[in-house]
This record gives sequence, structure tokens and C-alpha cells, in this order.
Amino acid sequence: MDNLNFELIKTLEHGANKQQVATLNKTQEIVDYETPFELTYGDIVSMTKAVEIASEFFDVKGTVLVKNGKVTGAALGSDLSNSLIKAIDCNPVDALSGVVAFTHRVDKKTAMQLSAGHLVVAPEFDVDTLEVFEKNSIRYVKLNTPLKEFKNFIEEEVVITPFGTLVQETNKTELDKENFKVVTKLKPSVEQIEDSIFAWKVAKYVKSNGIVVAKDFKTLAIAQGMQSQAVEYAMNYACDTAKEAVMASDLPITVADFNAALQNRISVFILPGVTQEIIKLADKYEKIIITTGFTTSLL
Repeated sequence: MDNLNFELIKTLEHGANKQQVATLNKTQEIVDYETPFELTYGDIVSMTKAVEIASEFFDVKGTVLVKNGKVTGAALGSDLSNSLIKAIDCNPVDALSGVVAFTHRVDKKTAMQLSAGHLVVAPEFDVDTLEVFEKNSIRYVKLNTPLKEFKNFIEEEVVITPFGTLVQETNKTELDKENFKVVTKLKPSVEQIEDSIFAWKVAKYVKSNGIVVAKDFKTLAIAQGMQSQAVEYAMNYACDTAKEAVMASDLPITVADFNAALQNRISVFILPGVTQEIIKLADKYEKIIITTGFTTSLL
């Protein structure tokens, strides 16, 4: 650590575990934020993940829930309160604590649905919202940097290993009409395309193998960091809610994966690529497959 060009911001109470020493450092330009609370190592890791996803939806009302660095729910709604309710419904147990990132100003109605286990991150807060937070011992972070600019602050990903330090560009891949292709006979509706894009944007930030099941701008199940059976896990979790939903995968799927999703009546698949065998199965069972042309997996 001593030979790295880090500019110390502060020493944290501890790292990921209490026996680990940790510091917060400046290595490049950082986002502008303010909070009256001391943030932990875990807070910053989860907050980063939550805001990354929230920044994908900066122009709509949305909520992202992250616990221990993993996405537990995401949704868009008619207002923030509605989006929060929808996001919580994906995983009600883990939603009791962790980071909650909002895309817009947090009002009192939304604040009343939060509890002391939450760390709330948002661009703005109403005055009566802060009163609710103080009364209920809810921590918060005000993000002064506009959400639409957030991704510009993460230029490189760095992993320090005993074999050397790995540096790679941040995955800022966006869908474009050149790569976005419907490869099945059946074509998606406008609503299905919108849900597919929503699911794909969330899937970009879950660890591989990553599966996101979504419908009506709401995650129904998220499988992440699984080496196998990710699709089966997501289908078992989503259960009957997967009917006519979208399934996004960060990697190509197998025939067994397709069959598992078929049993849960998934209607649309959005995938990096697909084999002719799976396309034929999709046409046989009148399913829709959209390909993006690239993987988005996170290690």
C-alpha cells in the first residue's frame, strides 16, 4: 500500500472485517457528496454499486437496493414511493437493511417506508424527509454530482494481486440498434422491449453468472455470482411471477437453461448471443429472443 500513489482521505473504523485496517483514498477525481455520518467500508462498496445502477435510470423515478455489495432489488415507478415498494417486493427480507439509492428527491411519503437499517443515497431530500430520518435514526448521503455524470468518474477498474496489478477499462457498454437484434419469428411489444432494456441494465452490475428476471420495470428475481444453475435458481425464486416476464443473462444460456425458463413461462430472453438450437426451440414454443452482441459479466 505504501508504494501506491493514494491520497489519504480518512482512516475507516475497519475494513470488510473488524480485524482489517482500511482507509479511504483519493486516486482520481471523485464524486461530490455530503453526509453527517461516518461511512464504513461496506457502506462505500454497497453505495457504489447502488448508485451505478441508479445512474442508468437518472431520468426516471427509480429505486435500487443493495446489501453487502449485492443487488437485492430494483424498480421504476410512477413516483419514488411506488418504485421503492416494487423494489422491496423482489427480496423483502434483505430489503430490511442495506443501501437504498433513489434517482430523485426523496419526499416524506417515501421516507416513512424506510428504517434504521438503511443508508439512503439520493440527489436531494425534502426538509420533512430529514426530520423523519432523524426521528428514525436513518443515515443518508446527499449526492451532489448529477447521476447522469456518475459513470464518468469510474474510468478504470484496478485489482491488486500477488501476480501483478490488473487494470481494465470500466464496462460502459450501452445497447445500440446495430447490435440489438430480435432473432426469433415472434417479435416483442414496446412494453417487452422496455422491460428487456431495464433487466439488461440491472444485469450489467450483477456478478457472473448473472440472471435478472423482470416485468413491469421491476426485478422479480436476481441470481448472481453462481457458477452453475443460475437460471434454475432465479426461476425457483421468481416462481409464478415469472409468467410473461423477461429474463436477462450476462452470458449465453444452454438448452437446459432455456427449458428451465420455459417451465416458468418466461416470454422474452435478452442475451449476449444464442445458438441456432435455442432459436429453433424459441420459435417452436413462441418465445422471443433478443441478442445484444456482447457479454457484460462481472468477476
